[in-house]
Amino acid sequence: MSNIPEGLDYINKPNDYYENARPEMLAFLPLGVKTALDVGCSNGEFGAAIKNKCGAEVWGIEPFEQFGKLAIDKLDTVFISSVEGAIEKLPNNYFDVIYFNDVLEHLLDPYSILEKLKIKLKSDGHVISSIPNIRYFRTFFKILFQGNWDYEDQGIMDRTHVRFFTKKSIVKMYENAGYTIVSHEGINGSKSLKPSLINIPLLGSASDMRYLQFATVARKK
Repeated sequence: MSNIPEGLDYINKPNDYYENARPEMLAFLPLGVKTALDVGCSNGEFGAAIKNKCGAEVWGIEPFEQFGKLAIDKLDTVFISSVEGAIEKLPNNYFDVIYFNDVLEHLLDPYSILEKLKIKLKSDGHVISSIPNIRYFRTFFKILFQGNWDYEDQGIMDRTHVRFFTKKSIVKMYENAGYTIVSHEGINGSKSLKPSLINIPLLGSASDMRYLQFATVARKK
């Protein structure tokens, strides 16, 4: 629980906040994964899905005890700790993949965490993340046209987010931390016509505004 910013209400969230199995992120799991780490594993549902898909050994890190205890029954090893507090306990050159499903934006220093975790990956290991997109058109409109920056219980403007990212800044974060981008694509896109209309005069340069999040697969250099 250390390194979690004080005053941020992580507990009083909607019932499904910590229980989303994230099937859209499971689709990015590389072939042949034998060892995986799920950072912010919550109750272990996503890690269990990895085990079911490929039979991998799955470890988890979860800072909240009530969720971490549930994950213990589903995963092979679980640290009930902040990621900062668990890094030194992880074996070096061990994991084929490390997942951050909507976690990096909650960390005070996600940049150094990505750097420190490189040694925990195998030589061909990957980091996979889902990160909210602050340029999502509904959020962008509220900021640009209404002048509002209102925090909410969940979503892009989640009051527990301490970092905010765009499509470009996610790439910069990984590259500066010593990773090579394998894939980087928008997920959970809106069906609204507004992003398409906005992009007509912009010649498609703001197509990233359609997506709530970006899913990134990066390989350590």
